[in-house]
Amino acid sequence: MLQILVVCGAGLGSSFACQMSVETVLKDLNVEAKVDHSDIASAAGTSADIIISGKNFEEQFSRYDLSQDLIFLERLVDKEEIKEKLTPVLREKGEL
Repeated sequence: MLQILVVCGAGLGSSFACQMSVETVLKDLNVEAKVDHSDIASAAGTSADIIISGKNFEEQFSRYDLSQDLIFLERLVDKEEIKEKLTPVLREKGEL
C-alpha cells in the first residue's frame, strides 16, 4: 500500500491538519494510501513513498539524501493545491 508522510517542524499541529486534507483528497481521487504525520528529523528515516511538507521546510529537506517523492505546499490545508501537486505523483506511481 502506498505510504504518505506529512511533515512539519514539530510533527504535531500543522502536519496533522495537512494529513486530514491529504486523506480527503485521496478519498476524492479513489486512492488507497496509509497517511501519517511526523517531524522533519524523523522523516529522514521513513520508508514512505511520498513526503508532503510546507514550502518553508524545503531548504531543510535538502540536507537529507531522500529517495522519496517530495511535495512542498504553500498552504498546508488547501485541498486544491494538494490535489494539483499530488495527482501527477500518483499518476507516475501508477495509483491513478
